Amino acid sequence: MASTFETVAGIISSSSDVPLERITPESHVKEDLGVDSLAFLDIAFEIDQAFGIKLPVEDWIAKINEGKEKGDDYFIVGNLCTQIENLRAATVAAE
Repeated sequence: MASTFETVAGIISSSSDVPLERITPESHVKEDLGVDSLAFLDIAFEIDQAFGIKLPVEDWIAKINEGKEKGDDYFIVGNLCTQIENLRAATVAAE
């Protein structure tokens, strides 16, 4: 099975026409890869489908806007993968 990073990188690449080789765990989805907010919502939907989770994007945006969290916590690819893995673990634990 592909790693979380490989799956997420593939989704980002196919959804936004960013070459796969440009995507690293350190890439910022918006700043480095040029993904806009609307495209990120499409990416989030595909991630939800691929991993059987629901990314709480609205909650993340609210926390960032309120100054409670940094955008890097969610929009750097490696950190996004960590968030996905945490959500998957919580989903499995809840079943």
